[in-house]
Formats: sequence, structure tokens, C-alpha cells
Amino acid sequence: MGSPEFSVSALTKLVQAGHEIVAVYCQPPKPKDRGHSIQKGAVHLAAEALGIKVYTPKSLKSEEEQAIFKNHNADVAVVAAYGLILPKAILEAPKVGCINIHASLLPRWRGAAPIHRAILEGDKESGITIMQMDEGLDTGDILNMQSLTITQATTTPILHDQLSALGADLIVNTLEKISAIVPIPQPTEGVTYAHKLVKSEGHLDWNLSAIELKRKIAALNPWPGTWFEHKDITIKVLEASVVPAEGKPGQFLKTFEHSWIVCCGEGALSLEKIQKPGSKSLSTAEFLRGYSVFDN
Repeated sequence: MGSPEFSVSALTKLVQAGHEIVAVYCQPPKPKDRGHSIQKGAVHLAAEALGIKVYTPKSLKSEEEQAIFKNHNADVAVVAAYGLILPKAILEAPKVGCINIHASLLPRWRGAAPIHRAILEGDKESGITIMQMDEGLDTGDILNMQSLTITQATTTPILHDQLSALGADLIVNTLEKISAIVPIPQPTEGVTYAHKLVKSEGHLDWNLSAIELKRKIAALNPWPGTWFEHKDITIKVLEASVVPAEGKPGQFLKTFEHSWIVCCGEGALSLEKIQKPGSKSLSTAEFLRGYSVFDN
């Protein structure tokens, strides 16, 4: 049970490990891109390519959908970024229940956006928790866990791919020894919630420190993106680095080789890859060949 690209690795690894996948559940196809054409999700396409029957209910709350699910007679349901609430009848239908691949070290970052929040908050590590699902929000007992390091070069796309691969390996490992695992209740201390991202979070407030803004840029691209306003234009910042410069927050500094440095509440950012609306992304040096920072 999964929908986005993050979950494809787990499906693929389970098949490669010899597990019989009796069904795949995904969210229904949705309109995407500018043309709003209806498109199947990543897991949906991957399952079809593997010849596995796909189910796309809008909800699992009805008795009819719950009966269909129970009739699969599954030993276990593996859940990874599915996106629908699982009622009690669904959680209890498989013999071993529903097991979740969660992209954080629980109980830190329960909720919808654990990858982004870990980078935003400057966490030094993230990881995968394999969890026995219950009716709470990521509150179930821990079956397996493995961490990895977040570095200054880590971005959301990088961490996403690392955790996707790690989750696939860890779920296979967990199922191999499931009968011998003693579930561990989650600690009551250290609980945090990874709330869903909203577009307004991408605005770059130069009163924040350069380190905080650098983390924003690493965490919030490609969506919702990070940006600031200049000459009534919204300029997206895709890459930046912290540099030792001083000035008033929001002050632009003239530098050599067409760099664009912005002073922050503490330190400064050197903008390295930027984009105007309707244009492709450019290195700052390329961008500034046709754009003057200091002209009115």
C-alpha cells in the first residue's frame, strides 16, 4: 500500500525477495501538470509493469472496501506513504497486521513531511522506522530501525532517495525475521510532528540566520520552493551557500565574478542557482549577465 515514488523501491525489493504480492493499493489517478490530464501514480505504474492487480479506492471506510481487502487473505500489509487513513478493520485484516515504512526515527517526526522537517530543523540524522501500525498517527510499536547521517550537502531529494532505498532493504530484513521480533513501544519523550508543508513556508526572510535559510533551501526544493521578491519579481533560489559577510538583513553586496550575496540576520548567503518565473534555472553568474541587482 503506497502511492508516490518513495514507495516504489519497497514494492520492487519485496518482489525481488520472492514475496507474493496479492494486491497493490494506491491513491486514485489524479490530474497533474499544466494540462491537468489524469495520471497514475508511481506505485500504480510500477505495479502494472510487474503484472500485479491494483486497487485505487478513494476511502477504505466502507464495509464493501473492507470486505474486498479482507478477501485478499494477506499475511501482512506493507504500507509506505499510502496517503489514506486505515480503519481498524483494515489494520486487523492481515494475519500479521499492517506494517509501516516511516521515513524518520520515531517518535521524532511523526506525520506527513518527516524528510523535509528533519532538514529544516538541522537534524544530524534521519532514518527508517518499521512500525506495527495502530489507529494513532505513527504511534505504533517499533519493529526495526536504522539511521543515516544528514550532512550539510543533504537536500530533500537526496534524503528522499536514500530513505527510499533504506526502507526497501529494511522491510525485507524485517519480514525475514518477523516471527522472532519483539515489538518495542515508542518512547514517550522526544515526540515531534512533521506537519504538512504549506507554500508560504518557502518565503526567504532575510532576518533569519544564513544557516536557517540554507536549510530552508535544501529542504523545500523542489516543492514548495524557496523565493524572495526583487524589483516586483519573484526570484526562486534553488541553491545557496553560507558565506562570512556582514550587513543589514536583506542588504545586497557587490562581489566579484557576478556573485549575488545577501546579508541575513546572522551571516550571509551566496545565491548560486536561481530562477525567474517562466524561465529555466540558471547559475547566478549566467542569471546576472542579463539582470542587474542594483539598478532601479
